[in-house]
Amino acid sequence: MPFEKNEDSVILKLPSGATAEILYYGATIISWKSPSQSGLGDDVEERLFVSKKSALDGSKPIRGGIPVVFPIFGPPVKPEHSKLGQHGFARSSVWHWDDVVMDTDTGVSIRLRLDPTPEIEAAFPHPFKLAYVVTLASHQLSTDLHVENPSSEQTLSFQALLHTYYAANASHVKISPLTNLTYINKVKGGIEEVETRDGVDVLQFTDAVYKNAPKEYLISCEGKTLKLKARELNDVVVWNPGAEAGSKIGDMEDGGWEHYVCVEPGSASYFIDVAPGKHWIGGQTITVM
Repeated sequence: MPFEKNEDSVILKLPSGATAEILYYGATIISWKSPSQSGLGDDVEERLFVSKKSALDGSKPIRGGIPVVFPIFGPPVKPEHSKLGQHGFARSSVWHWDDVVMDTDTGVSIRLRLDPTPEIEAAFPHPFKLAYVVTLASHQLSTDLHVENPSSEQTLSFQALLHTYYAANASHVKISPLTNLTYINKVKGGIEEVETRDGVDVLQFTDAVYKNAPKEYLISCEGKTLKLKARELNDVVVWNPGAEAGSKIGDMEDGGWEHYVCVEPGSASYFIDVAPGKHWIGGQTITVM
């Protein structure tokens, strides 16, 4: 069977050696292992970074992997969201098993769901239904967030983002193509600048929201490349805190910032509106090149 249900997580497995583990807490993927395209099966490697100091017991959001950001990105900016914490509640709520979507030797896909709880409704009194579909293939991982607005009269307005931590040498990794895009430089207080680099690096503290991005990106590091393709997520965030800011993150392992880059497709600079009775799907597919 290509999947294993445990008390706290679901593990997807394929004969190629590819695996993925998804916690029910936050629907956070905490591991994705995949072989190279050579398909030899003896070169399976971890593609995601999770801090060794991150709590995995549901006491706080995971520092690494792929946290799901919903219904806001960052701190609240609207008065109606004042009771929400940083990045919203999806990454710090317990999701529930829903169903198997696909189950074969070449690919496996499962779906988790999150419905409003009294605690969520106290902070976000808007009807919604969330589903999260994770699909594993030998050289590929896809994650899709389904947002349904069950209200008959109220528009559902939200932000969504897939906060992916890629395992990479931060001194050598580059992200492209972002040239000529306008980005919000959060390190400089949110001023807008235009990207001039062919390959964006994270040699210094980087926190940039690229607007109206192309939805297809290459993450290259030391001769290895991952291809990221986003769906219905028009921004991409590139983040690495560097040593000064990274050392102040309580659940970041010593020097952890040297071993990852975050490349995060999302709606970081804008809100998505879903009309009553309608739904929206946004996601990403990551491919080992």
